[in-house]
Amino acid sequence: MNVIDKAGVLAISTRLQRLAEQIRKDGVLIYKDHGIEFEPKWFPVIYVLHNKGVLSVVEIAAEIGYTHPSTITLLKELEKEKLIKSGRDKTDERKRLIQLTDKGKDLVSKMGPVWNLIIKTMTEITDTANNLMLAIDEVEAVLRQKSFADRAFEKKAAAKPKKKKA
Repeated sequence: MNVIDKAGVLAISTRLQRLAEQIRKDGVLIYKDHGIEFEPKWFPVIYVLHNKGVLSVVEIAAEIGYTHPSTITLLKELEKEKLIKSGRDKTDERKRLIQLTDKGKDLVSKMGPVWNLIIKTMTEITDTANNLMLAIDEVEAVLRQKSFADRAFEKKAAAKPKKKKA
């Protein structure tokens, strides 16, 4: 066990990032094995558009839980790859509407069997005594009630010594 592993919850962000990187790296290998050139970071946008059709940038950001700037960066990449296209909303010219291109739709149809394989494999990996997906759902629900930072700030305030009145 290395120092980071021994750090426990102090290093949770590092450990989750390490886990995510391993899954992403292996995901690339799985896609390549099926003859598909696909970056796993594109998945949330592609998957949301596949399921929802046409969405605005703000709606995509909300669906995938990314910031607006991060979403824009991903959209630019996907547009460059010609997997998505955008157009102006006829009712609101300021709003950009995003959808999959024919190339994007073809890619999704090729990825269907790969997604089924990934689901089976990840279910096997995460279906442990402390089921990772259930744990993630629980932690995300707790954080929706009150953020990590807000909880830490409350603990800091509660730990401050109270000044005595003169």
